[in-house]
Amino acid sequence: MSHQTQSPLTRRAALTLSGAVALVPVIGRAQTPGLLIAGGPIYTGRGDGERVEAVAMRGDRIVFAGPLSGAKHAAPGARQIDLAGAAAYPGFVDSHAHLTEIGLREMTLNLEGSASVTDLQARLRAWATTTQPAGPILGRGWIETHWPEQRFPTRADLDAVVSDRPVYLTRADGHAGVANSAAIAFAGVTASTVPPAGGEILRDGKGEPAGLFVDNAMALVEGKLPKPGPAMLREALIRADKLYRSRGWTGVHNVSVFQDDLDNLRDLARGGDWGLRVDNYMDPLGAAEVLRTGPSVDATGKIRLRGIKLYADGALGSRGAALLAPYDDKPGWTGLLRTPQAEIIGWMRKAKAVNAQVAIHAIGDRGNRLALDAMQTVLGAAHTDRRWRVEHAQTLSPADLPRFAAMGVIASMQPSHAIGDLYFAPARLGAERLKGAYAWNSLLKSGAVVCGGSDAPVEKGDPLVEFYAASYRHALNGFAGPDWGLDEAVTRVQALRMFTASAAYAIGREHDLGTLAVGKRADVTVFDRDLMTVPFRDIPGARAKMTVIAGRVVHGA
Repeated sequence: MSHQTQSPLTRRAALTLSGAVALVPVIGRAQTPGLLIAGGPIYTGRGDGERVEAVAMRGDRIVFAGPLSGAKHAAPGARQIDLAGAAAYPGFVDSHAHLTEIGLREMTLNLEGSASVTDLQARLRAWATTTQPAGPILGRGWIETHWPEQRFPTRADLDAVVSDRPVYLTRADGHAGVANSAAIAFAGVTASTVPPAGGEILRDGKGEPAGLFVDNAMALVEGKLPKPGPAMLREALIRADKLYRSRGWTGVHNVSVFQDDLDNLRDLARGGDWGLRVDNYMDPLGAAEVLRTGPSVDATGKIRLRGIKLYADGALGSRGAALLAPYDDKPGWTGLLRTPQAEIIGWMRKAKAVNAQVAIHAIGDRGNRLALDAMQTVLGAAHTDRRWRVEHAQTLSPADLPRFAAMGVIASMQPSHAIGDLYFAPARLGAERLKGAYAWNSLLKSGAVVCGGSDAPVEKGDPLVEFYAASYRHALNGFAGPDWGLDEAVTRVQALRMFTASAAYAIGREHDLGTLAVGKRADVTVFDRDLMTVPFRDIPGARAKMTVIAGRVVHGA
């Protein structure tokens, strides 16, 4: 699954000290007392699960990692926080999320966890009568793959609840939306409407729109419905920042970003009202600045402009992922190509000219092949250090999997997608194609860099769920089917690296972030249990006890 951008909801000198390393103070610079953590397992993210007794921070940097006595010597007078058995790690980073949409999910009809068409209808009814009794209703978060009805919702389902005003509800993956009759009429969509390239309108037995619009066809309805205003967009970001810090995230790779989102982020950071580190990949419709200036960073150091985000295909759940051969459960259908290949190559050439990063959404094996082909056309087949990325990289042909390492292309993947999708992916892909799906371990073995994200609001946006999914590859209830490819799960050390060191590498900041090492930025995530040792079943139930960004406690403690 993945997120659709067009939705109206979206929019160093050192010295050895006590067997460790301490940062030499800069002469003449005022030294703050700083922060010292100890009293629980502290994983530095270096080597094969390295642990230290204490970490000392001064300003926004780590000045010591090692024995407690050395930490006290390196940061005299520092505020000492007793972890009380909780476990500390380098700051967890969500390598693929949509911050504005995360906030908007909390402000509109949230259909996450809907158990059936009937449940969706009940939530819609409650929202329409108590929360939003007037005006068009927008919502997001439904997934039909677990529903007893085993079908997409329809206009008739929505009409039975709300028929007097437009209703438009986006699927969790953002690649499909269902509209009621009022919304369809308001948008002017009829039986004769031709879907745009890269889109599909599902129709009933009479040829009329059945209510479901897939990928590029979503714009037919979304483009006519009201969009969030400036105040709402700003509030959405504030809520997302607070929510993410409370979950233990210290940074986000923010994708499919528009210029007003970037402007809001910069303004919030400038005013001191922002916590997360945010690296932004712009939607092509908002990419004018980055394609003119290349990468940049604001004065606070928190908000970075990295590059552009493109789309090759759609999502697997709505059968929009582009496949090399037809879907097993829809003969003759091979999915959708969201962007013509020539256009993708054109955007990539523009990005290369200003040294901007490219991140491209690709789900199906054909979508991934075309994404890699486009990169090869622009960059060549040899390994490069441009850190271009394929977002999701969900289903790979055996011939294409080694190309990531060979070309230096990063696989930006979201582990929670697997433990949700694998309920229906076998039916979509079949046993043979499934071997190349969610292939984290195979990619790592090939030498590729795999960074981990959540794709929130497609998924919850919880680092604990993502770590669990990466290292255990079972559903949250403990279930795993016989065709879930458990050999593609990674070790806990590898899972930690996906959300820390590899996330830093993916934005070219491995020398500044990603491990708890002297001289690096003081970003720390603390969970109330040790993810590296507790039974897998206990990981999702953990909670973030403390979040430290740039040496400042921004959640807990």
